[in-house]
Amino acid sequence: MTEIKKMTELPPFAQQFILHWGEMGTKWGINRTVAQIHALLFISEPPLNAEDICSQLGVARSNVSNSLKELQNWGIVNVVHLAGDRRDHFTSTKDVYEMFRTIAAERKRREIDPTLRNLRNSADEAAESDAPGDAYAKERLEDLLGFFELVSDFYNKMDKLPTKSAVKAIRMGDKIAKSLGVISK
Repeated sequence: MTEIKKMTELPPFAQQFILHWGEMGTKWGINRTVAQIHALLFISEPPLNAEDICSQLGVARSNVSNSLKELQNWGIVNVVHLAGDRRDHFTSTKDVYEMFRTIAAERKRREIDPTLRNLRNSADEAAESDAPGDAYAKERLEDLLGFFELVSDFYNKMDKLPTKSAVKAIRMGDKIAKSLGVISK
């Protein structure tokens, strides 16, 4: 069995990554502990049980349990069972492209899709209004709806690509910008 280290016993680069990932998580609207647990699991080779995580991060067991449920709901942490150990162990998705595709899909489902529905409803209601003062607001809603539909459509097309093709498309960014005259050659 692998010896479990406390956060202060982890290499400085690991400590720095875990702390930074927690900070970035708060900027992305994710609880700091959730993000730190994800970071720890991402860089940990063996699967960790909840007690290991509590020990390494110095976080309360209830906080770890709730955070692990949240990470499982996002689809980026999975339960693993080890022979001879009845406890649940956890591991993070290790493929960075798969992880970010999963996160993007979940963010779209939680944030973009409800916003699109709301914008469509608002635009439909605005279209029925013939009050002269509503024209500007109607135009703004239509512009915003058009943008969200364009981004959502682009996401849906990119999501259908195999990961290898999606990476290739992303790497083509400079070529596309140059062909559009955005970046000088």
